[in-house]
Amino acid sequence: MTNTPWLHVPADLAVAMRPRLPAAVAEIAAAVEAGSEAGGEKFSRDVRTAVQVALDRFLDLAGTDEPALPPRIREVFVALGAAEARENRGPEALLASLRIASRLLLRTATQALAEQREVSVAEVIDLSDATNAFIDELATASTDGLARQLREQAGEGDRRRRQLADLLLAGGSPPDVVRDAAAGIGWPGVDVVVPVLLPADQARDARFRFGADGVVAERGRDAVLLLRAGPRTERAALAEALHGRAAVVGPALAWTEVPQAVRLAERTAELVTPGAAPAFVDEHFAALALRGEPGALAVLTAHRLAPLAGLRDSQREAFLLTLSSWLRHWGSRTAVASELFVHPQTVSYRLNRLRELLGDDLDDPRIRFELQLVLAHR
Repeated sequence: MTNTPWLHVPADLAVAMRPRLPAAVAEIAAAVEAGSEAGGEKFSRDVRTAVQVALDRFLDLAGTDEPALPPRIREVFVALGAAEARENRGPEALLASLRIASRLLLRTATQALAEQREVSVAEVIDLSDATNAFIDELATASTDGLARQLREQAGEGDRRRRQLADLLLAGGSPPDVVRDAAAGIGWPGVDVVVPVLLPADQARDARFRFGADGVVAERGRDAVLLLRAGPRTERAALAEALHGRAAVVGPALAWTEVPQAVRLAERTAELVTPGAAPAFVDEHFAALALRGEPGALAVLTAHRLAPLAGLRDSQREAFLLTLSSWLRHWGSRTAVASELFVHPQTVSYRLNRLRELLGDDLDDPRIRFELQLVLAHR
């Protein structure tokens, strides 16, 4: 064996096979198309062009020791592999098509010679070696093109993800610009975002672990993972995924408020010692507010009073006054009625409605304290 097994291909193969070439191209192209999940006019045209170029080149190689694919021909198959990558098809389909082409090429070449003269076993073996080696060269060129395209797409995808992360962290970007950037990485939209602070050495793992659901910005001292709200940003899911990663999980806010959410996560990181379990900012709103962080109080207010958002303004105000008085008077309805100059039954009605709206939050000491902070601030 040599590096150019087509040197041993019978020299009269080209003469025997040239008249059969149009039929051979059509047969091999049809077989490749039938064995592929792809379709369409462009795909058919590309397959026929590739088969025509390959067969022409194989016949030119017969009896020579030339390299299999000169640059202009190799680029045809590099481009074919790149096209497969752009259509989100992997190398398996491409290699399967080349195997089909290899079998048919050997059969066609052997039949063409057999119609002219008797073909020896040694010649069939030489033909088999040559076709296999030639198809291997085509496979190498095609997979090279596929790999190049995937690297290019990955690089472009990384660039787009960095762009979206930068836009969200900077804040103040026009909505159309942010939506276009989100669409560029496959997000159907961008609404609520959850930021996560991570040590700098966790950036690569975060990209892999959260994939299409998040973008990562590396800032030297740390990394910020920005997750679109969804099942993977639920508290239990984040607690499991971020265990042991010294993470601080910021509040889920609208994308326009990402800079504020990141700041709250940064301030929380100053309060807590990183441990195995991630720290959640929403457990530290009160501490942040008491330290003079206005953003914490604003987010806490929106969060704690959200259940009352659907009430009429006057009704909402009456309920909040009642709640504030009830918290200060340790649940004494008589004291609340006296302070607000209303009948005790009115207080009872309002408190029953508040319990419907706020549920078990009214029994949680931490949440009661947070409500007192919010109502005192009002």
